[in-house]
Amino acid sequence: MTAPESASVSPEKATPAPSWREAWAVYLQPRVLIVLMLGFSSGLPLALSGSTLLVWMRESGVDLGTIGLFALVGTPYTLKFIWAPLVDALHVPIFTRAFGRRRGWLVFSQLLLIGAILLLALTDPARSPLFVALGALLVATMSSTQDIVVDAFRVESLPESEQAAGMASYVAAYRIGMLVSTAGVLFLVSAFEDTGIGRNSAWMWGYVAMAALVLIGTLTALAATEPEQSVRAEAKTRGEAAFSRVMHAAIGAFSEFLARKYAWIALAFVVLFKFTDAFSGTMTAPFVIDLGFTRNDYAAIVKGVGLIATLIGGFAGGYLARRYSLVASLWIGGVLQAISNLVFAWLAYVGVNQWALAVAISAENFTGAIGTVIFVAYLSALCQNPLHTATQYALLTALAAVGRTYLSSGAGFVAETTGWPLFFVISVAVAVPSLILLAWLQRRGHFEAVGPVKV
Repeated sequence: MTAPESASVSPEKATPAPSWREAWAVYLQPRVLIVLMLGFSSGLPLALSGSTLLVWMRESGVDLGTIGLFALVGTPYTLKFIWAPLVDALHVPIFTRAFGRRRGWLVFSQLLLIGAILLLALTDPARSPLFVALGALLVATMSSTQDIVVDAFRVESLPESEQAAGMASYVAAYRIGMLVSTAGVLFLVSAFEDTGIGRNSAWMWGYVAMAALVLIGTLTALAATEPEQSVRAEAKTRGEAAFSRVMHAAIGAFSEFLARKYAWIALAFVVLFKFTDAFSGTMTAPFVIDLGFTRNDYAAIVKGVGLIATLIGGFAGGYLARRYSLVASLWIGGVLQAISNLVFAWLAYVGVNQWALAVAISAENFTGAIGTVIFVAYLSALCQNPLHTATQYALLTALAAVGRTYLSSGAGFVAETTGWPLFFVISVAVAVPSLILLAWLQRRGHFEAVGPVKV
């Protein structure tokens, strides 16, 4: 069961099930629509320092080893739990006074994000990979900060009856934002090149367009109202020093979690569960380009068809999480997301074939989405103390990003050494440690102790 679904269990026992019209009407509530637009703003910048940037670099002639190392620019997504208490406790001069505690941070982080994307647009991967890395690092830092604020805003602004709809809207809009910053950018760059603009200039204007789209989130933040929970929390802690507020939030969250039985093993499992996806996913863009597919093939199939497969896989993961126990669902998701990497080894032998690429991408994205939904259900179940939910969830999601950011940074060197078919076979094998930890935790009753998902 996913977190949003668990929120509706108790009310459904006491009240009749809503009609179809009532179920759909909740998605048109102003608060839910605000969350939807913020979801787009959160999903937009992720690929600009990730897969889209890797395509730009490969087309500029950057070697695979250097491209693989660019996974390290995702470090802010890994370390965001460190400054999550700062965002929760500190005020931004002028912005907080003008817009409120949450909205002030939203507007501030989005303006900085726009500046970081524009800075990245002005770099040249062929001439200065170091400056590209610094620009991408700034984009990732501002993006992860925005994510912290949006998560807090979403939880605090939506009543319990709208939490499920808000989360569903957020996830869908997040994926659309990612599609725009991947397939959208690639189509846009191709369109600029068709007008006679040079390749690097076309990429620059593509990134400038993405910076402009961040304003959608900024306008949304300005149109929204400050959550009442945030206003009440601000009133209660107004007399407490900022440093004291930060320390209470941080220390309480970490000490409570680490006091649990098998906490360190559980954290290792969190780091490794999605590693197989991250290891192969880091090299998907260079693999498709090296195989001979065009930029438009990548945009339409990898990102377009892949999005559809991801959304369907998300629904399938939700069904599995409801139908089976948490540990059984984790086994299903963990095995499926690992063996799906073999379809890329098959594609490496097939070569340039659009239908084969569509099949491979659909299988990988479908199974990866199943694993992600079930994994999020597990992370939600670990955050049992409502006093520390935000900080603990930031910690867990940051640890989950370790596999994507650090452990997968050597994927490019492995691909250069082994070749593409063997590389994707190896990407299946790297799932074994997480499955061993899963079996270890299951035998010791860890998942029974975790209990149902808490919201």
